[in-house]
Amino acid sequence: MQEHNIPSHPMDAIEVRPIQFDFDEIRNSNPVWSQSCPDFSIFINALGIHVPHFEQFLVQVMRRHRQELDNPALLQDVKAIIGQESHHAFNFTKWTKQLSSHYPGLAEIDRSAKAYFEQLFQRRDKKFQIGFTAGYETFTFLGGMIILNRYEELMADADENLRALWVWHQVEEVEHGAVAFDFYQAFYGQHEGYRRYMVGYAFLHISLETFKAYRVMLKGSRFTLKRRVLAWKFFFSFAWDLFAASLPVYRKGYHPRHHPICNQAQNPIATAWRQYHASGQNVKILNQNTMQSLTQ
Repeated sequence: MQEHNIPSHPMDAIEVRPIQFDFDEIRNSNPVWSQSCPDFSIFINALGIHVPHFEQFLVQVMRRHRQELDNPALLQDVKAIIGQESHHAFNFTKWTKQLSSHYPGLAEIDRSAKAYFEQLFQRRDKKFQIGFTAGYETFTFLGGMIILNRYEELMADADENLRALWVWHQVEEVEHGAVAFDFYQAFYGQHEGYRRYMVGYAFLHISLETFKAYRVMLKGSRFTLKRRVLAWKFFFSFAWDLFAASLPVYRKGYHPRHHPICNQAQNPIATAWRQYHASGQNVKILNQNTMQSLTQ
């Protein structure tokens, strides 16, 4: 594979990649798609139900207010995150439709999540919208780093199509992980207490929405009581990991680029994936042989 220059920081050089996954091909995939950690499959699927609606909300908020920016570099990053998140929302909306055919009750949760973000955009003020966007994006980039750093545990043995979908998503969430923060700083940088408040607000929202979808998926999975207890143990363990990773976010002078799990250190899978895509390879399928070459 031809070597391509990768930026020195994982949040440098945000690239918009117009990737559309083949959901006709994915239709027959097991929704519990990771054999390495089946509970992770359920957790990340549950988390992903409300994510595309947030991503559409982010796009709307940034499009509404980006003309007020006077920083050309930030404006370029905003254009890039809008591009990336638009492609994420397109693909994950399709994945939600397929999940809804497997789990009765999931379609209603999806409709509720869509209505929630539509109301936020219509009824809440500018400060709340920008603050909530920054708070929510805190956890998408932290989740991206945690998942990539725990790749072997969570999805080393997994469906090649859905693994590709989620690896792509995590890599790009880390890439644009500072943009919503910088967007908030451009408008309300002096309101540091409100930023911290919105981080906690977003965490509670993400946890509750994921809990609701996870509960429906477990019910649809027909697990034994013991198996269900283990699944809930994973849920709360991963939620705790996200919470613990967010603690540096509350420090004075914090910036996402300097977070302890995302500074100059590059995740090797993310680096290899970016090189693989830059060389023109098909990133919509990541089979075992491909992943072995990316992780060596």
